Amino acid sequence: MVMADRPEVATASGPVSALAVVGLAESMLNGLARVPFQKPWSGPGGLLDNLGQSVTRQTIRAFMGYSMGLPIEEFRSMEKFIDDICKIVLPPVVGLAGKVEIVADEVAGIPGIWCRAKDSTDSYVDDAEQKKAIDGTMLYLHGGGYIGTSPMMYAAFAAALVRLTGFEIFIADYRMAPEFPFPAGVHDAADVYRGLLERGVDPAHLVVAGDSGGGGLATSLVAYLRDHDLPKPAALALFSPEIDLDLDHDSIVENAPYDILPWSIPVAPYLRGVQPNDDRVSAVYGHPDPEWFPATFVCWGEVEMFRDGIRQFVENLEAAGVPVTGREERGMFHVFPILMPWAESSKRVLRELGELADRYVISDPQAAQTH
Repeated sequence: MVMADRPEVATASGPVSALAVVGLAESMLNGLARVPFQKPWSGPGGLLDNLGQSVTRQTIRAFMGYSMGLPIEEFRSMEKFIDDICKIVLPPVVGLAGKVEIVADEVAGIPGIWCRAKDSTDSYVDDAEQKKAIDGTMLYLHGGGYIGTSPMMYAAFAAALVRLTGFEIFIADYRMAPEFPFPAGVHDAADVYRGLLERGVDPAHLVVAGDSGGGGLATSLVAYLRDHDLPKPAALALFSPEIDLDLDHDSIVENAPYDILPWSIPVAPYLRGVQPNDDRVSAVYGHPDPEWFPATFVCWGEVEMFRDGIRQFVENLEAAGVPVTGREERGMFHVFPILMPWAESSKRVLRELGELADRYVISDPQAAQTH
């Protein structure tokens, strides 16, 4: 499911949707045309990394800038168009290249997709003795600034995480703003978390992960678990988390020319009257305690707009005694491991994430896939 498939969500007519998609293509081509004028060969990495970073930055910036200017009905229609393409392209790609199975499911009534190594699933291996062990379960909350994207758009990245960790991964299709502002997404994430526990997943084998708005949502989920006496997960993995919706740090302005995010980051549709410094939506204002806050891995880019808020968040965790691994990559922008998985910076981040999984997540040799 994508947001446009929900009965409460309005979409644009067919002709208007087509015009929106054409406009997006024009905007992205315009972004690509700017690449030669941005010194694409210069940067912190090798030539190919620098070129890839420049192309990615201009393309995604054009995509976001155009998308954020659309009426919400047109945005939802365009989002569905992209999701439909991903549903056609990504399952066979990750199935053949990554040997990962994608299966639609609902956990506690919340739709989403499972990503699992084929050699660990009932669908591909009949003999239990030949089946690869599942090392843990990950609840992944996709990014999109609390407003957009879908689980299927994250299938390729999830497949990479499956190969890296040996986990099964459920990407939840939680409700998003502006149709469903805070706390709808938190409640959906909490329902999935409870549902996984009810299916027999041990919290010691469970990781909660997310990027951008999904990373912020993951921290909100941890606070929700504390307030409702639910066990904390074994670990938290965050990629450029949006954990300070106050947006008052210097990096918001200083890094705007270098990041992929639009210079005017929309948070009002999600907050809908909630103060941006409320620690339920901005974890940087919280008071973490190792009793309820899990071991955490955080990565972010040196030139991303959220940099200073994330730095403060990591410092807060360290001061509170929460085990935390923070990785800031020089010259990189928002959610770079997802957008540039081939870059050396991304490879370093994923290696560290694998080490965190080995260190904090208890493997269960008897684990079976979570149906």
